Amino acid sequence: MAADGDLKLGEGKGGLKKIILLGSAVLLVLLLAAGAYFYFLGSESAEQAANAETSESQASGENRPAGPEGNALYVALPRPFIFNVPGSARDRLVQIKVQLLVRGSNNETLALRHIPLIEASLLAAFSSANADELVTTTGKDALKNKALSDLQQALLEVAGSVVVEEVLFTSFVMQ
Repeated sequence: MAADGDLKLGEGKGGLKKIILLGSAVLLVLLLAAGAYFYFLGSESAEQAANAETSESQASGENRPAGPEGNALYVALPRPFIFNVPGSARDRLVQIKVQLLVRGSNNETLALRHIPLIEASLLAAFSSANADELVTTTGKDALKNKALSDLQQALLEVAGSVVVEEVLFTSFVMQ
C-alpha cells in the first residue's frame, strides 16, 4: 500500500509542474503580444507626433532649412543610360542608372514632366566622355558635374528655373 501512496504523490507533483509550465508559457506569450502591440502602436504615434510638429513648425515659419526651399525628393529616371565611349586601348560600354535630387513637389512635378529633355541632355553629356577618364573617381565626378550643369542649363531654358539640384549615379558599370 505504501507503493500506491508514493505513486499518487509523484503524479500530483508532475501535474503541478505541467500547470506551472503551461501558465509560464501563456504569460510569456501575453507579454510578447503586449510588447509587440505597444512597439507598433508607439512607433505610429511617434510618427504622427513628428508629423504634427513638422506641420506646426512649417505653419509658424520655424526651423526652415537654410538651403533651398522644400524637402529633398528623388526622381528616378525610368531607364538606365547605355552608351559607348572611346578609350585609348579600346572602346568601352557604359551603363549608368541615375536619380535626380530636387527640392519640393513643384520641382518634382517639373522634372517628371520633362523626362525626355532630361534624358537627352544627360545622354549627350555622358556620351561625350572618354573611357580613360571614367576609370577614375575624379573622372566620374567631373562627368557628374558636367551632366548637372548641362541639365540645369537645358531646364532653365525650358522651365524657367533650376529644377535639379544634384545628379546622382545609383549604378555605374563599365565593360
